[in-house]
Amino acid sequence: MAEKTVATSRLKGDGIIWAVFFTLCLISIIEVFSASSNLTYKTSNYWGPVIKHTLLLGVGVIFMIATMNIKCKYFKLVTPFALLISFISLLICLFIGHATNGAARWINLGIIQFQPSELAKGSVVLAVAQILSAMQTEHGAEKRAFKYILILSGVFLAFIVTENLSTAFLLGSVVILMMWIGRVPKRLIGNLLGCILISGLLGIAAIMLFGTDQKELERNDPKLAMTEKVIDSQQATEKKEEKSVFGKVLHRMDTWKGRINEFFNNEPVPPEKFDLDTKAQVGYSNIAIASSNMVGKGPGNSTARDYLPQAFSDFIYSIIIEEMGVEGAAIVCFLYIILLFRTASIASRCVNTFPALLVMGMALLLVTQAMFNMMVAVGLAPVTGQPLPLISKGGTSSIMNCVYIGVILSVSYSAKKKDDMSVGKKQQQTATVSA
Repeated sequence: MAEKTVATSRLKGDGIIWAVFFTLCLISIIEVFSASSNLTYKTSNYWGPVIKHTLLLGVGVIFMIATMNIKCKYFKLVTPFALLISFISLLICLFIGHATNGAARWINLGIIQFQPSELAKGSVVLAVAQILSAMQTEHGAEKRAFKYILILSGVFLAFIVTENLSTAFLLGSVVILMMWIGRVPKRLIGNLLGCILISGLLGIAAIMLFGTDQKELERNDPKLAMTEKVIDSQQATEKKEEKSVFGKVLHRMDTWKGRINEFFNNEPVPPEKFDLDTKAQVGYSNIAIASSNMVGKGPGNSTARDYLPQAFSDFIYSIIIEEMGVEGAAIVCFLYIILLFRTASIASRCVNTFPALLVMGMALLLVTQAMFNMMVAVGLAPVTGQPLPLISKGGTSSIMNCVYIGVILSVSYSAKKKDDMSVGKKQQQTATVSA
């Protein structure tokens, strides 16, 4: 009994969550080291990318431990400050955001690029959990909770969606799932889903109407593929974006249209005619998966990593399949499923509503993004810029994902549990009988 107490004091939180976290981090270091061949070629530093990534994970672990040692009841005090910082940083990013791969999602801080949407995701989940817990009744959440959540999340999603549609979609999905778990009236959620469906269809129609798929234009008119034409087109677009904020906000429509066309284009293309220059991500991802031969080539033996863009980030799951085979890929997927179900078990044992909703929201942020990333890698979803949580090489995302794990660990050991109350009652009854 004494040994168990000492072990628990040294390692706070749920042991299974710790095991899943460190296993994912270990896989991350191995696969980032393997998949960073392009980075090592550019920097002429073979160990540089993996050392930097490992140090970043170390910083994330420090943040995780710091978060884990905050008792869950104090997270309510953090909510307004987190929301304010998220709002200001998103506003700054809208006007002077640093663009990478055509998307201005970052604020350049010199040492690291800060991505405000990562902080905003956690802030919104904190706020939604607090609203739902404060407005719980015997028959579920009050109707006012739905209105407050809709206004709050709508403001932040409006900032995020212009530069990061997939992040906005995933965060919106998590908010809806939290409302369902938080017992918001099903009729209100149904009405919201109907409105989202109609808005989504109208949005897709607007993208297809006003967006420009440069690749499609070049296929229809080869003359547009000339270098001078492309440069002139890019310069015209840049001038248009400089004139108004409206043009800057909507410039991603061209990218969205290209990805939609590419995803729904089911026309069979012979291997010799497949354009690897314009479809490098999809093409080399498929090559990586197909060349695994089910059993994998072994860690470090990937060949597609030398050609696949973002092999160390957005498409790292393809490299995992190539090197570790279907079995290794299934293990990675299963780790996220364990994380979700173990978190659900922790939430079900919480006495109070706030920690239960908070821990589920954090787990859903990680698992929904992971599943979406895997779906993109295997061709079940359009290409997006979503990294694989706790595995892909990243900056802000890696640190914030560690913070989310820290929140889960904090709830797992500091929140009041039904089991603890039952034990306390039994001890009290035993003491009464003995007296």
